[in-house]
Amino acid sequence: MKASSPAAAKDGTVSAASTNQHQTKGRLFLVPAPLDFACDTQTALQDVMPLGTLKAASSLAYWICENAKTARAYLKRVHDVTPLKHTIQEQHLQELPREVHKKGDFSGVSGAVFDARHLLEPALKGHDMGLISEAGMPAIADPGASVVRAAHQLHIPVVPLVGPSSLLLALAASGLSGQQFAFVGYLPQDGPERTQKIKALEHTALQTGQTQLFIETPYRNTALLTALLQTLQGQTLLSVSAGLTLSNAWQRSATVKEWKTQTVELDKHTPVVFAIGR
Repeated sequence: MKASSPAAAKDGTVSAASTNQHQTKGRLFLVPAPLDFACDTQTALQDVMPLGTLKAASSLAYWICENAKTARAYLKRVHDVTPLKHTIQEQHLQELPREVHKKGDFSGVSGAVFDARHLLEPALKGHDMGLISEAGMPAIADPGASVVRAAHQLHIPVVPLVGPSSLLLALAASGLSGQQFAFVGYLPQDGPERTQKIKALEHTALQTGQTQLFIETPYRNTALLTALLQTLQGQTLLSVSAGLTLSNAWQRSATVKEWKTQTVELDKHTPVVFAIGR
């Protein structure tokens, strides 16, 4: 008798569980983290993370992370909401290399991707694994994309879990176009290069309607805001979202001309997402 093919849904998709190649492999869960990393105050996990996500995290024992110490601290917070299936001492934590933290997953020669396949050995042996960053969604404005790509190469199912993403929260709260947008990471630190980049982003935003989002290391937020107000045209819309999901969160979108009528101070510890548009 001819073997039957994997069951497919009406839309043509195939369940990972239905394919033989996945049956003996673990899954890679993309586990979001709260946005309060390195902030003065913390947000209760149950206020910003679905219980289903926390339960999934509490069941795992194998992790890929940026920093083992902060990953353990996060797991202790998860344990306070839903007990860990495996103790902190039983957790297996693998750190991404330092160069991936500093330069990104795609920073090799000619943009080569870091080969993360060796980090997924536990999944090849049947263990579910978790990928976490220090804040927000892993692989989004944070390291981890190379791990996800490696999982696909190895035919390991990837399961993204629901949780906070500062970029999407800032975009939704900005009033700028959410139909066309781009995240461009960090702007240059050098003054003239930064000015040139700001002008280029503004040109794209005004000509195409595509919202431009970017971030900065918290202690340089004030310097970036000053540069934006000095460089952008008066009618360009500038959105600033600070400390999203935290108790001191605030968000404002206004024209550059309007921004200049008020004194705004950004502290040196709170994460901020900037966006410009029309």
